[in-house]
Amino acid sequence: MMARYEERGSQSLGEFLFPAPAPREGWKIVRWWERRRPFYNVAVGVAGVVSLVAVSGVASIFTGRLVVPPWQPVVAFGVLANLCYLLGPCVEIVVHKLWGRTVLPVGPSLYRMGLTFSVGLALFPTLLAVVVGVAAVVLNLWG
Repeated sequence: MMARYEERGSQSLGEFLFPAPAPREGWKIVRWWERRRPFYNVAVGVAGVVSLVAVSGVASIFTGRLVVPPWQPVVAFGVLANLCYLLGPCVEIVVHKLWGRTVLPVGPSLYRMGLTFSVGLALFPTLLAVVVGVAAVVLNLWG
């Protein structure tokens, strides 16, 4: 069953986010995680681009000129996101070494939580930009 699942070329979002866990061996766990890294990078990258556009747009509206954020924080966020991604297989391997088969596989849950947290963190500047923008408009109307 596991081999057949891994061999399928296309899968739905539900199958991707709720996959069968990796076989309970070190390198197979790492391979399971690495197969999901491209989607993680795309999802976090798209969320980051949305944030950059939102922050630049709000800043440009209030300054009257095009505001382009520096590239260094963007690269740092991408590198740090991938370093944090490494925690997933490390934690799963440690859990397997400590408790073996007495605990259910944690990989799929860790992946979903990490993906959700990372995308949310990448979108957080968008929320801040919108709140600051709305507050500035409200203050200008009342002040």
